[in-house]
Amino acid sequence: MKSTCAAATLLALLAACKCDQAPVEPDRKSLRQSDGSRTTPRTVTLHKLPMDHHSYSNPNDVRITHVALDLVLDFEAQQVRGSARLDFQRMSPDAALILDSQMLTIAAVRGPDGQPRQHSLGKADPLLGREFRIETQPGDSSVTIDYATDPQSAALQWLNKAQTAGGTMAYVYTQGQAILTRSWIPLQDSPGVRTTYEAKIRAPKGMTVVMSAAERGTQGSTFVFKMPQAIPSYLIALACGDIAFGAISERCGVFADPAILPSAVAEFSDTAEMLSKCEAKFGTYGWGRYDLLVLPPAFPFGGMENPTLTFVNPTIITGDKSLVALVAHELAHSWSGNLVTNATWRDFWLNEGFTVYLEQRIMELVFGSERAAMEIETSVRDLRKEVAELPAKDQILHIDLTDRNPDDAMTAIAYDKGAAFLRRLEQVFGRAAFDAFLQAYFKTHAFQSITTATFLDFLAKNLLAQNPQLAAKVDVKTWVFGSGLPDTLPSANSRGFREVAEFRDAILGENPNPNIDPSTWITHQWLEFLSGAPADPEQVRTWEERFGFASHPNPEIRCAFLVLALDRGLLEFADQAADFVQKVGRRKFVLPIFKSLAKSEAGLAFARNLFGEVRDRLHFITSNSVAKILK
Repeated sequence: MKSTCAAATLLALLAACKCDQAPVEPDRKSLRQSDGSRTTPRTVTLHKLPMDHHSYSNPNDVRITHVALDLVLDFEAQQVRGSARLDFQRMSPDAALILDSQMLTIAAVRGPDGQPRQHSLGKADPLLGREFRIETQPGDSSVTIDYATDPQSAALQWLNKAQTAGGTMAYVYTQGQAILTRSWIPLQDSPGVRTTYEAKIRAPKGMTVVMSAAERGTQGSTFVFKMPQAIPSYLIALACGDIAFGAISERCGVFADPAILPSAVAEFSDTAEMLSKCEAKFGTYGWGRYDLLVLPPAFPFGGMENPTLTFVNPTIITGDKSLVALVAHELAHSWSGNLVTNATWRDFWLNEGFTVYLEQRIMELVFGSERAAMEIETSVRDLRKEVAELPAKDQILHIDLTDRNPDDAMTAIAYDKGAAFLRRLEQVFGRAAFDAFLQAYFKTHAFQSITTATFLDFLAKNLLAQNPQLAAKVDVKTWVFGSGLPDTLPSANSRGFREVAEFRDAILGENPNPNIDPSTWITHQWLEFLSGAPADPEQVRTWEERFGFASHPNPEIRCAFLVLALDRGLLEFADQAADFVQKVGRRKFVLPIFKSLAKSEAGLAFARNLFGEVRDRLHFITSNSVAKILK
């Protein structure tokens, strides 16, 4: 009775948050993919969307349904210029079309008849950019915008050839998440607005252009792309440079600088197996091909789940596949995040919590339960550490981001607390029942952007109500809307980590020859070893002398050691930390180094000088975060 009432109460609380459904079907076309096969666009419905505080757009009045780009990449001017035709559907017949833009120069706006349309740009906001208002005419179903980007566009990173692996050509790539696509395309830059797109891209001779699209080809010197599935704006992605391709299977492959392509193909050789096993568990892969693009080191993230073409950081290529969980993570986004997307950025945990959960399941399927247990234990440890550092308001899954940067939601809360919540549901209801729930969830909401309220409504009806006695064991309200971590947080029990603890205890007990050989350890075991480092700086020096962590070729291990050494006041490692930061641009590594340096007066001065040297080589997202740390 108690759990039945709880489920009913939850449904009642969510009723006011439900979105009205107003289905609109786009045209269906058959398109050719990069492997020559055909794919048919998925029909999606256009639901009424919740208020998105990070967008000026008005998609409940007029909504973009298709974007057609015709662009030139000008490396000398560090500028993208050309046109974007936006097809739209009206819900309010007299409403203007309101878009998002940031640092864009608008040359002209034309209607489908080729005649000018009145338009205006609002006051610039440092976070949101400018409202771009277009006064359309009653019969208009599209507008074409002639525009150019700014060299300081937040979404575009232009690199000289010295900043690439092969050093042969310059390079440019985009990073749209969370609200940066508006700085290279004028559109409705909200995750609730899903569009199909096509593009014609011209680049300097000899360069290769790739995009997150199902169809890829060329027309003379122009690269052409089509994406028949409707995606949110932050997943429209482009890269251009010295890019070659290596096949993994019929539907999986790797794009990379020729200098690193062979090692990348070897590192990611399990991708096809990951894909097939994920399909068997969570439903058909709906995107045609799944390829990876290895970017230059300045890329701020480990990976970005752009559909059909995951962008990855070269730091995950270690030679032993110890960091390919990131590939599993980005692949999992093909279901959670790309197929079913957060409608606003405060629902970000719907993207990332589900994806971390799926990632851990994929790792178990491909590499076994012990590897998955280590992944989970690492996740829980990192989560507990971050919860201890975050304010209570940021420990909530359904985070309040009013007047805040959506990047503030990119913490272990969305990723690891979200995954732990789903593991708790699996733990209580059983894997078979939870897998069936997940398949139904993805199938029901495929190619839609949904809110936390929509998910909780589906959860209450399709899992909790099925077994009220079990439902009583999961405090959904505390998990989603409460700060901190519930006492029922599930963990794992890794044999490999028990071995690490035994070895570390022996070392700290001055037994230099424990009966354990760490030479076979994978990255997670070394990170677990370092997580228990003593407070004594001298002991840390001893570990460095024995294991050479400060110059370790694996960036995860190297960064973890440098951070703990700096945290213990060992500024003698500052130069090695600086060398590390100068070679990697990944936010995951750069931010902890600067945070640790900034803890002392001398370290802060060193950090500010270092930032002055590397700032121009870091991505906007990373440099902006470092600037906040250094005030």
